[in-house]
Amino acid sequence: MRMRRHHAGSEDEAGIDLTPMLDIVFIMLIFFIVTSSFVREAGIDVLRPSADSAVSKPRASILVAVSADGEIWMDGKPVDIRAVRAGVERMRVDQPDSTVVVQADRDARTGLVVRVMDQIRLAGVSDVALAATAGQ
Repeated sequence: MRMRRHHAGSEDEAGIDLTPMLDIVFIMLIFFIVTSSFVREAGIDVLRPSADSAVSKPRASILVAVSADGEIWMDGKPVDIRAVRAGVERMRVDQPDSTVVVQADRDARTGLVVRVMDQIRLAGVSDVALAATAGQ
């Protein structure tokens, strides 16, 4: 019996197998998605007051904003003062050692800001910070 030799024709040219490279790309994508920390926004931009003693808070993961016209925003949505405590408790379930930063507009009523901070403390958070920009 005679064996036939198979010659590569022009159609069977050698190519590069891209499957291992795609596997690595997908693994790297999953790695970066899992290890990235997502920035949470309070929902509105506030004009924060300036303070000479302002310091950066690196682990502020729960943000509560109080606007000049008395609106309270959490997690991108406007909330009522009565919902602040429940919202903070819900967010703390996912991140138990997170701190809460209140971003109050410089023209916001002080009484409302104090009530918001009180609701946050009633939710079990002892580390509540008030956001300010570094003084000029």
